[in-house]
Amino acid sequence: MGNSFNSGLTKANLKDAYVHLTNVLQSDSFLNMEGLNGDIPFHICPYDPALQTDINLLIKQLTNYLSDMQVKVLEINLYNLVIELLKEEGDWEWLLENEATLGRDELREELQGILDIELVITPAITQMMQKAEFKVLLITGVGEVFPYIRSHNILNNLQKNAKDKPTLMFFPGEYKHSVETGASLVLFGKLEDDKYYRAFNILDRAI
Repeated sequence: MGNSFNSGLTKANLKDAYVHLTNVLQSDSFLNMEGLNGDIPFHICPYDPALQTDINLLIKQLTNYLSDMQVKVLEINLYNLVIELLKEEGDWEWLLENEATLGRDELREELQGILDIELVITPAITQMMQKAEFKVLLITGVGEVFPYIRSHNILNNLQKNAKDKPTLMFFPGEYKHSVETGASLVLFGKLEDDKYYRAFNILDRAI
């Protein structure tokens, strides 16, 4: 089965992937963070960005299934989190009013200023983790918050606070490994989302 996942989740392997993910995520070895050689329990699930609607459904089915198996999941959708934070800070209405007149770069700078990864996003995620009882952390909504939030920055900043439970990020693109350059997250299969090598590809994990 492993070979069918070489390029991440595709239309052709979606059903097999669902079976693989349910088996892995409920396994004792995954939940007990075994086989990581002392590394951080971060995992990436790369998928074809064209399948976003299918992936949303898969995540919902996966979460429901795991809940039935007594494996509580905390899903943090970055896009939903961003909207909540903007509303809390009173910036949401202003952004809606000014989005049309702001240039793309201006808008990105505004959002990056308001949604600082280290000072705003990471503490918000940490707070959600502290309030919830869960066994697996899912991070979704990665494509929707690009380019003002980069996935490798999220993972880098969570390294201190998210090491007690396994984390799985659903990533719309490829997780490439190269001897020369190490590992990198390639968003939408085109945009190199910078280097990040401390995560495991969940599709490569043996059951």
